[in-house]
Amino acid sequence: MTEVIADTNVAVIANRQNADVVESCENACIQFIAACRQDRVVLLDDAGEIMAEYMRAIRHGQPPLLGALFFRHIQQNQYNTQHVRRIHLPKQHDGTFFDFPDTPELATFDLADRKFAALSRKTGVAVTNAIDSDWANDLSALNAHGIAVDFLCGCRKDSWFRS
Repeated sequence: MTEVIADTNVAVIANRQNADVVESCENACIQFIAACRQDRVVLLDDAGEIMAEYMRAIRHGQPPLLGALFFRHIQQNQYNTQHVRRIHLPKQHDGTFFDFPDTPELATFDLADRKFAALSRKTGVAVTNAIDSDWANDLSALNAHGIAVDFLCGCRKDSWFRS
């Protein structure tokens, strides 16, 4: 099965939590999250930081929307390697990830996204992004350090939102 790393914004968009996103982007996120629940292995850190971020960001209403169902799926299957693979991401004494590049080009990269980047660098699996501009802004530096990014909604920020 294909392994994936899903930035939180993908599940949030699939959960229809941002009405300003263009329909094609929302549809791409919905298709990706549906595939994650069916036949993908979602990569997570074993310390639970990604799960905690998902929990905070994804609305868990009734009836649950697709993003909430995705969260429930990975929560229920977090120890089932057919659906989820938990990866150890060691940290340095200052709390930074060993697998996140210590380089001036990425010094301002979003602290909250570094766990996804470190996971990508360690595993070689691309981070899937929808509308988080940090990934687009720092794409060259990320790629130069072995971190790949898949843009479900393209990497042109001006095309992500309704006019």
